[in-house]
Amino acid sequence: MGFVMAIAPVVIVGGIVVFVIQRLKHKFNQDNQGKKKSKGDQDLLDILIPMGMLIGCAIGVIWGMFFQISLLSTVSLGAGIGYLFGYFAYEIYN
Repeated sequence: MGFVMAIAPVVIVGGIVVFVIQRLKHKFNQDNQGKKKSKGDQDLLDILIPMGMLIGCAIGVIWGMFFQISLLSTVSLGAGIGYLFGYFAYEIYN
């Protein structure tokens, strides 16, 4: 049971990363990437996914402090879920 709990975050985050990369690759192949006219809007669009990962890591650290879950698991899951939410924000803002 301990092995499954150690491997589960890697499998979950790996699935999220593969999903997001495949979606972005599909958008790139269709030449439908996000291009904004102003530099400020383009900068915001470019930083949404990394900012989602940072916020997810912070939430994972806070979650790990209050619950009896490994800090490594909560940080990795937080980063993966933040990556997914950052991608969704990218899609909405695009």
